[in-house]
Amino acid sequence: MSMDEFLKGFSKLNRQERYQRLIDMGILSKSEVQYLKSGGVQDLSLAEHLVENVVGFFQLPMGVATNFRINDKDYIIPMAVEETSIIAAASKTAKWIRQKGRISTRCLGKNIIGQIQIAKVKNLEQSLALLDKNKEHLLAVGNSVLANLVKRGGGLRDIVIRVLDREDGSSEKMLVLHVHCDPCEAMGANMINQACEALKPHIENITGETVNMCILSNLVDTKLTEIKVEIDDIDPEIGKGIEEASRFAWVDPYRATTNNKGVLNGMDAVLIATGNDWRAVESGVHAYAVKDGKYRSITRWQMQGNQLVGTLVAPIVVGTVGGVTKIHPTAQMSLKMLGVNSAEELSGIVGAVGLVQNLGALKALSTVGIVNGHMKLHAANLAIAAGAKPHELLPVQIDLQNLLEKVKRITLDDAKNILLRVRKEHEVNPR
Repeated sequence: MSMDEFLKGFSKLNRQERYQRLIDMGILSKSEVQYLKSGGVQDLSLAEHLVENVVGFFQLPMGVATNFRINDKDYIIPMAVEETSIIAAASKTAKWIRQKGRISTRCLGKNIIGQIQIAKVKNLEQSLALLDKNKEHLLAVGNSVLANLVKRGGGLRDIVIRVLDREDGSSEKMLVLHVHCDPCEAMGANMINQACEALKPHIENITGETVNMCILSNLVDTKLTEIKVEIDDIDPEIGKGIEEASRFAWVDPYRATTNNKGVLNGMDAVLIATGNDWRAVESGVHAYAVKDGKYRSITRWQMQGNQLVGTLVAPIVVGTVGGVTKIHPTAQMSLKMLGVNSAEELSGIVGAVGLVQNLGALKALSTVGIVNGHMKLHAANLAIAAGAKPHELLPVQIDLQNLLEKVKRITLDDAKNILLRVRKEHEVNPR
């Protein structure tokens, strides 16, 4: 059975049917389904190894985005997120692309960055000359600390020296060494920090200067991920509307901020599900968005003839080994569901979900509007907040959606009033 046949009507299935479909597809095993049914609750001893002063777990709903075909490979994508409409919008938009276009990704560069700071350089020219002369020695020292990584084909690749103004009114300069490292399948934060710390005394001995700080950078412009979405034979009115919405986010930082938050709605959900550091990726994305001096959208959509083309380029540094991805069973299960073979493949998936999420939002904004699309799905949250019991959720949600069609706005009070009416009708006509 093809993936399209497996996915047909997936969103209309109840949870037990979704479990069975995923088992039939080979995405989940019966034991993994049982684990999910239990809520994925872990013994608190695991939490003790992750954070301090442990008192419990805070759980997020985890769903799967469907219809994604990336680089001609089909994926069922786990997403951990609490906000209504994100998974539904991603799946719906991915289906549109699947029918009329394609998603492609590629990685631009492999190296992460560690920074070694000399805050006040006493002899700039001498230090620069000595560091350049001893570069190969310093690389060898760093790689000796990362021997296991080197065996896997990674390790330090280069040291780039930057001279910065201190901006404190003095004539002194700040010298920063950028240590470039290929982390292979790891995110690499601990490894690059260890390498930089190991280099510190050697740099001080070579230059006679004082090293003030060693730390990785999350602005990894040496390891970018590029995503492209192409949709063929698009309705010109829809395409132009999306293009104009994209232009708005490109020229106006106020709109760009919300645009990029929407992109990260999708990216973060995959990062969390796979146990990756979503805060690191977010900081890198926002920093990269202002690379030319003005905060802009990290996505762009343009009409090219009768084709709509969207791109996203950003530092999306992820890992498939080490850290939480290694020890958290839900993260391990998520990576298994994805069937990824490399960190590069995972970064492409994360970026693709972000770009597809963005397309869905721009299409909604430029056609039916955000309220009509988002609030329909938010009706379920309002029903829960109003106190509806499980068997009351659907009728309350349907009535809320019908009300939204009429008045274009629904509130918690509306949900409470509808719930009261549903209960009264049940008293009159009990089933």
